[in-house]
Amino acid sequence: MQDFLKITSAINDESRILILAFLQKHGKLCVCDLQSSLNMSQSRLSRHLKILKEANFLEVDRQGVWAYYGVRDNLDIFCKDILKNINSLSLKLPELKRFSCECVNAR
Repeated sequence: MQDFLKITSAINDESRILILAFLQKHGKLCVCDLQSSLNMSQSRLSRHLKILKEANFLEVDRQGVWAYYGVRDNLDIFCKDILKNINSLSLKLPELKRFSCECVNAR
């Protein structure tokens, strides 16, 4: 029951739906890329990423000072179905904006 509530709470926000759709489209991205592309403050974005990670949608890969977030490969059926439904929405996703060369070269 707790996992169900975490998952449904996580997707009950337009910004988090946008983050999931953006990461599905572009793959694993640095927080700085997400912040720049989605035009979100660092604190707001971090809060949303934390909620999505705790609901088991996202994984994080830390490389030095950089953190790269992506949709987990091994999602349960419920989460996979949610992502399929998100993909079926007609969302207007912003363009991917790379924040800096340092971030791009850190991969």
